[in-house]
Amino acid sequence: MKAAIKYIVGTTWQPLLVKYLSKTRTYHYKNIRLRIPASVFHPGFFFSTHLLLKQLKSLPLKNKRFLEPGAGSGLLSIYAAQQGSSVTATDINPLAVECIRQNSLVNNVSIHVFESDLFDKIPRQVFDVIVINPPYYKKEPASFADYAWNCGEHGEYFQKLFSQLPNYIDGDTKTLMILCDGCDIDMVKSLAGENGFWMEAIFTRQNVLEKNFIYEVQINKNGSHK
Repeated sequence: MKAAIKYIVGTTWQPLLVKYLSKTRTYHYKNIRLRIPASVFHPGFFFSTHLLLKQLKSLPLKNKRFLEPGAGSGLLSIYAAQQGSSVTATDINPLAVECIRQNSLVNNVSIHVFESDLFDKIPRQVFDVIVINPPYYKKEPASFADYAWNCGEHGEYFQKLFSQLPNYIDGDTKTLMILCDGCDIDMVKSLAGENGFWMEAIFTRQNVLEKNFIYEVQINKNGSHK
């Protein structure tokens, strides 16, 4: 039954969504206003961003150093800045970088924005909160837009993420990452472990198309990592 529902929804709703998102769109979340170009991940039609946003609302964000790599439209980063965080947002897509800059201006918040492949261009520092909505699917990106969806044929995105992450955290950093049952979660956990991390599922939500999991990524209890 679940497979049938996914097929019906996928063959009816998805083509309409693809057509709708082929143009620049505006989106409002409460008091946050966004303008989202076609090649930038739109948070309004997917569960992942809003589930992370719900989790952020449970955290004290005032005066925190907040990082969102792969920030897309900047919704999570703008929310954190509104709560009093010092925010750094990045994206590998130059159109997304400009989108974040413009959306931060429209929403009257200050965000440090970098065009960066994960942590490459971020000055080394320790963040208090890191929130990651990663690409899920094991396929090579063919365009900047694809980087929002595809993590490489062998999970190269996650290999790089976990190898760089130790330079930006300490034992008190809260690192949150959302995944779904359509991605290779065992691979992600294995790569985390190889770099001295372990992942604890702190939230699970089933919807029509997929099951989402929010993980807290933590340094192994013995404190060691590569």
